[in-house]
Amino acid sequence: QVQLVESGGGLVQAGGSLRLSCAASGLSFSSYTMGWFRQAPGKEREFVAAIRWSGGTTYYADSVKGRFTISKDNAKNTVYLQMNSLQLEDTAVYYCAVGGPRTLPVNYRLYNYWGQGTQVTVSS
Repeated sequence: QVQLVESGGGLVQAGGSLRLSCAASGLSFSSYTMGWFRQAPGKEREFVAAIRWSGGTTYYADSVKGRFTISKDNAKNTVYLQMNSLQLEDTAVYYCAVGGPRTLPVNYRLYNYWGQGTQVTVSS
């Protein structure tokens, strides 16, 4: 059974930083795509960043490029999202997700497994 457990969310002032973690277990395939998405109240879930487990290719939404960094720890089966220069509009519930090795990174409908989400609130 695949489980994704996110942590690291919280309340931060604008301009601050947070690091989210997503620990994966139960994955039965050796290569996959891990992504971060977010959803603000009343809005659709949107792509934030993704990483190919094999090769480490990364993808970012334009809105976070240069501010957020996705990385992985193979030994821990964990993916991280380092978020710097946080802005009010980054406030949302952040979810990690796992898809196949060739999953189109930006399309949340193509991911197979999801974490429970972690709240990130940026205050002024």
